[in-house]
This record gives sequence, structure tokens and C-alpha cells, in this order.
Amino acid sequence: MPRLSIGLPVYNGEAHLAEALDSLVDQTFGDFELIISDNASTDRTAAICRRYAARDSRIRYVRRARNVGATGNHNATAEMAESPLFKWAAHDDRYAPDLLERCVAVLDEHPSVIASHAWTALLDGEGRIGDRQRYPLATASPHAPERFRSALFDVGGDDAYAVFRTDVLRRVLPYGSYYRADRVLVGSLTLHGPFQQVPDWLYFRRDEPDRATRAPSVRAWCATMDPRRADRLRHPVPRLLAEYVLGYLTAIQRAPLSPADRRACRRLVGEWLATRARPRRLRTEEEPVPEVYTGPVGGVVESAVGGEASA
Repeated sequence: MPRLSIGLPVYNGEAHLAEALDSLVDQTFGDFELIISDNASTDRTAAICRRYAARDSRIRYVRRARNVGATGNHNATAEMAESPLFKWAAHDDRYAPDLLERCVAVLDEHPSVIASHAWTALLDGEGRIGDRQRYPLATASPHAPERFRSALFDVGGDDAYAVFRTDVLRRVLPYGSYYRADRVLVGSLTLHGPFQQVPDWLYFRRDEPDRATRAPSVRAWCATMDPRRADRLRHPVPRLLAEYVLGYLTAIQRAPLSPADRRACRRLVGEWLATRARPRRLRTEEEPVPEVYTGPVGGVVESAVGGEASA
């Protein structure tokens, strides 16, 4: 059994899929299985996946008979995982060669930490590196209400793509398809233990206009997550928003919290609702672009800046 399972859900990802796969198979940490779940793509995605699977025995390619939506496909990769550690990978992002090695090292060194990731740099449609973001959340706190508060009110980081302890992740699954279920997933995980960030820009997220998180409406966002959400009668917008709030409350009820922490987290949800759930904007750092990695992937930044993150 490999130490890490990587779940890569994809739908019509031919434009950038090969770049993502190259940056994963060339990681310095190689003890992983890569599970690709193809959500009934209609472009060249299947051909690309089969080519990579044929030449790397760590890759398992599964093609779904129909499009089950983004969250259904994410859940499917987690269900197939067999390793003690798990990570989702996006089909259009890139990863510095030592991302996995450094994240796994954090989890090995700190048994109480349940998730480890690195700082995010944004890629445009041409693969150029733009804004680089220091991690702004207080998810490393030893106190569950403090971690949860930050997940509720602060914006930043890409914790859904961290390296998780699989058993902890499965306590909060399935990944929902209501509005902003991604935030609920991260918030739910903060109730189970601290996160720790590698203070370095090792994760490169592609930021394009058609990204799912830029959907023009609540319904459009949810329909991307699950096509059944497009039904206005069965899934009216008030229901999609109510499930968003209920997701937090359910997570608090299920989490291993003391009675005092459980009450504190419920109060935080009330405060969040009172502010109409408007999170604070993420502040990006204006710093020189770090050294460019020129290895097999090309254009991936390697070990940008060391040291601890600023508070």
C-alpha cells in the first residue's frame, strides 16, 4: 500500500491536464497512487489519461459513465483511496517538485496535525505566475473555536487541496453540492485538528474566467457541483443557501468537541450569519517573483522563500 493516495477528478481537462500530471509524476516523493476519475469527458481527456496510465503503474484511470458533477467526482476519488494519507489534485494546477515531500514530512513530524499544504501562487491562462499569497488563516491554532472562526470569517489558502490524514477526512465526507460546500468542508475539518502550512510557494493554482468558483449565480455554482441542482423546483435557491448554513451546524454536532467548544462554535455561526456571511478580503503580498524551476515540468517555481509565515 502506498503512503499517499492522490485523487484527480477531471472533466474536459485536455488543455492543462498533461501539465498537471507531469508535475505530479515528477514529485520527489514517489510513494503514492494517483487515482484519475474522468467525469464522462467529451474531449481528449481519456486519451491523455490512458497514455499516462500505460507508462506509470502508480496511475489508476477510471472513467465514469455519466457526469456526476464536480463534488460527486471528488467524493468518488476519496472513496477509492487506500492509503493513510490523501490529497485532491486539480487537473489544471501545477505543483512544485517537492510539494508532496514537504507536506508529508510535516504530518510525519507532527502527529496532531491533520492537514498540511503550502502557500498558493496564481497562474493565468498562459501559465504565467501572478499573485502570490501568504496563508492568512489561523488553522494552526490548538483551539478548535479559533480555527473554526478563521475558516468562517477569513478568506485565503487552498486547504481543500492539502494532504490530509485519510481517516480524518472521511469523518467529514461526503463533499456537499450546496452553495460554498468547499468552505464548509474546510471549516468542518478545522473542528477535528490543526492544519500546518509549508511557508513556501509550492502550489500553483490556475485562475481563469471559467473557473467553477466564478460561477455567475448560486444555482450555476451548485449545478457545476451536481447537475441535479439545476432543477429549480426540487432545489430552490433558499434551499441551497439553507444547506450551506446547516452544513456548518451539522459539522459542529458531529465533531469531537467539548460542550464548551461546541457552544462557542455555534455562537460563531450566529455571528457569521449576522454579518451576512461576507468574508474579509484576502490581502496578497507584493514581492519579487522567486526563482523559476527549469526541470521537466517547466515554469514551476521551486522553494521560493523559506522561513516562518508572518502573522
